[in-house]
Amino acid sequence: MPAGLVTAGAIATLLASAFGTQQPSVITNPPPDKIVIEIATVNGSGCPAGTAAIAVSPDNTAFTVTYSDYLAQVGVGSKPTDFRKNCQLNLIVHVPQGFTYAIASADYRGYAKLEPGATGTEKASYYFQGSSQTTPSSHTFRGAYGDNWQTTDSVPVGSLVWAPCGERRNFNINTELRVNAGTSDPSKTNSFMTMDSTDGSINTIYHLAWKECPSR
Repeated sequence: MPAGLVTAGAIATLLASAFGTQQPSVITNPPPDKIVIEIATVNGSGCPAGTAAIAVSPDNTAFTVTYSDYLAQVGVGSKPTDFRKNCQLNLIVHVPQGFTYAIASADYRGYAKLEPGATGTEKASYYFQGSSQTTPSSHTFRGAYGDNWQTTDSVPVGSLVWAPCGERRNFNINTELRVNAGTSDPSKTNSFMTMDSTDGSINTIYHLAWKECPSR
């Protein structure tokens, strides 16, 4: 099962300009109090209403986005617009007072069946409200392929971008699946890529790092 790894120093540079001077201290253990994440808005052809959900891990080190209807395809049985699906989640993150967080890494998983000559691509970006749009990471799989897939985007510790202390800025996640027929024959075959498993959902996990905010 192939996996990709993308560092995000460029993402950190883009986001840093949006942050104030109130900087967090050293990385610490997760706060003992529970964090709450709500979906403010969800838009996109890959996540129709009611098909995306959020869950926070008990130890506050990760949260999971679950999709149940996220499928891009080309060829027999597909519509012309089905080759690309996307989803934008706007999240409200309630963190315990005195703490802030950053996204340390993100794992994306799904299943793909690609005919010889076809390709499937997963893209993702994430940013805090008020910051510049980031350049998406991108991972491409080439047919013939028929298996689960997983990609990981990882941010070096020194490049972690923290939510501003003492402010609430919504967190945005943009994802995209795209399938191209390439040299395959879409009149006779079907290629698809999904964030969806045999049980109807697949988990996309975002791993959190924590810091304590300085006292005012």
